[in-house]
Amino acid sequence: MTGPDFRATPAIYRTTITHSRTAPLRNVFRYRSYSWYVDIDDQPRLPRPLRPLAGFAPGDHLGEPSRSLRENVDAFLSAHGVDLHGGKVLLLTNARVFGYVFNPLSVFWCYDSDGRQVCVIAEVHNTYGQRHCYLLQPDADGNARVAKEFYVSPFNDVDGEYRMTLPPPGSRLRLAITLERPGQPPFVAAVVGERRDATRREVVAAALAVPLAPLRVSAQIRWQGIRLWARGLPVRPRPEHRRQEAV
Repeated sequence: MTGPDFRATPAIYRTTITHSRTAPLRNVFRYRSYSWYVDIDDQPRLPRPLRPLAGFAPGDHLGEPSRSLRENVDAFLSAHGVDLHGGKVLLLTNARVFGYVFNPLSVFWCYDSDGRQVCVIAEVHNTYGQRHCYLLQPDADGNARVAKEFYVSPFNDVDGEYRMTLPPPGSRLRLAITLERPGQPPFVAAVVGERRDATRREVVAAALAVPLAPLRVSAQIRWQGIRLWARGLPVRPRPEHRRQEAV
């Protein structure tokens, strides 16, 4: 698989996120947000007045906060027998806004020194402050399957398998995660968006279009959980979580 135009970073994707559940209760909701697409070795350096609108910190992602994000990604990959030999890693994520960040899904597209895609890391966060990384080997269309190993929702957490569609973004972004559960219809989350150059004007425009975006996403997910609980959907207990990405 050939890598993308690495000069296309940094960028901002104005997004619409959809969550669709059909059983045992039907619940579909959508919300607007935006995500940053960055080279982890060349993260945006905003002028001081704009820094509250987009902050990037190693502690927001896998590994040890005392190390750089690149060091943490390389350590995680090395623990799984993968060496990029200095290749690029492009990240789609939410940035910190006024010091707060929440990332239900961050995606790392990993390329070797010849620009070939080697793997993808799908990093999932839940609303309990926990995270888990899935190492994927997608096909040419960005499709991969992986066993579910992490408690995300108090209503979805039964054994199952994720079908992830995570093609590298271009002018358009189209991602989908389908949780296939035994004897139940699937739960589907999808993200679509349009690319914008990460100019100073676009940074401000995105922040005004969706104010406090990470906080809004976190609040909206919690609100939907309250609504489902109020409608009688049973809550499944949360197991103890071990940080598998801390290597």
